[in-house]
Amino acid sequence: MKATLVIYSAPISSRAPYAALQFARAWLAAGNSIERVFFYADGVHTGAASAAPPRDEFDAHCEWQSLAHDNSLDLVICIAAALRRGVCSAEEAARFQRPCHNLGEGFRLGGLGELVEASLNSDRTVSFGRHA
Repeated sequence: MKATLVIYSAPISSRAPYAALQFARAWLAAGNSIERVFFYADGVHTGAASAAPPRDEFDAHCEWQSLAHDNSLDLVICIAAALRRGVCSAEEAARFQRPCHNLGEGFRLGGLGELVEASLNSDRTVSFGRHA
């Protein structure tokens, strides 16, 4: 089976990114696949390389990077939600004349159409967190 995951909440305010990661690991271990992981609303903060949680806490950014690298996952950050929250790629930083960018390696910006496309290509779409 193939799933698309949608994460709505930020790692600092919710366990949703952690729960989604645990689900993704179990889903993949069971022989299933993941079409795409889409970070939306406050979930886009997961893609910010500038966050530095304490060493004894869950580092959602690094954990998702590692899982994506090991399993060739497509990690997509909603571009509209990201720009509103200060998460941007080098290209977007230049386009909006911002002094820096903070989108982590392994994550990419994309639109809601990519979520729709992934959901259409999946057997299941599973959401984590709350969309405020």
